Amino acid sequence: MYEEMLVLRRFEEVAGRQYQMGKIKGFCHLYIGQEPVSVGAMAGLEDKDYAVSAYRAHGHALSKGMTPREVMAELFGKETGCSRGKGGSMHLFSVEKKFYGGWGLVGGQVPTAAGIAFAAKYRDENAVTLCFLGDGAIHQGVVHETFNMAQLWKLPIVFIVENNKYAMGTELSRASSVHDLSEKALAYGMARAQVDGKDLFRSYYGIKDAIDRARNESLPTLLDVVTYRFRGHSMSDPANYRTKEELEAEMAADPLIRVQQWLASTQIRTPDQLNEMDAKAKDIAKDAVKFADDSAFPDPSELETDIYVDWSWDIE
Repeated sequence: MYEEMLVLRRFEEVAGRQYQMGKIKGFCHLYIGQEPVSVGAMAGLEDKDYAVSAYRAHGHALSKGMTPREVMAELFGKETGCSRGKGGSMHLFSVEKKFYGGWGLVGGQVPTAAGIAFAAKYRDENAVTLCFLGDGAIHQGVVHETFNMAQLWKLPIVFIVENNKYAMGTELSRASSVHDLSEKALAYGMARAQVDGKDLFRSYYGIKDAIDRARNESLPTLLDVVTYRFRGHSMSDPANYRTKEELEAEMAADPLIRVQQWLASTQIRTPDQLNEMDAKAKDIAKDAVKFADDSAFPDPSELETDIYVDWSWDIE
């Protein structure tokens, strides 16, 4: 799990640099700082389980088993990308890995995820669906409609609110009357919990409890997973809405460093081994960039279509 966190961190760092170099176009939302949520969540899944994400999806895609090469190539808009270069950063998909987005519309992935959970239950798959959303999406009407239906229909789904404190630039206390967002579940009689998403172990066990509930009892759970993003909302966001002191305090408790220090203090890994793991993660990220650089863009002919729609009507 620490190795996965390392790969996520080094991948995102490299992706940020590639964006600044102009190789990645459009929006790009980095996951730096939130790695324990994605890694901890996916560690509790089985291969048959599903995951659906919002637009900050790089970490979720990689944790679900997608390769750094196919994800980076998608960021570059290349034909070797997971969405053949047509989705970009916000629309990562893999049918093989049962990762269904990457959705750019705030809250739009939530009813989609419930539909997947409904289908899995209908087909007796005994599969769990994880649905990731941000704290900024929690007040969307369609989100609450979905919460109600998920509890009413007893769907095997876990709603994971990655509460990184800021909905773009709006601090949570300015947008929500309750600060434990799992309390939103009380209106629907749904199981809930607040989870420390800055700690890998607490993240894993907290989300695993909800996964087990979904699999064994076919019941949904709403989790308020408290985390923090070290970068702006997107690459174009200077994050002036938070203080330098706040950011420094959060980065001083970097979840990646906390796991590294634990591995060293318990002598599970030596300092040399930890350095080797980091070097390997950096090589994986560099290899992903080279693969994306060497890949071709989609052929322009793919823009052509033979579809013709006659929008004229005979009106008497």
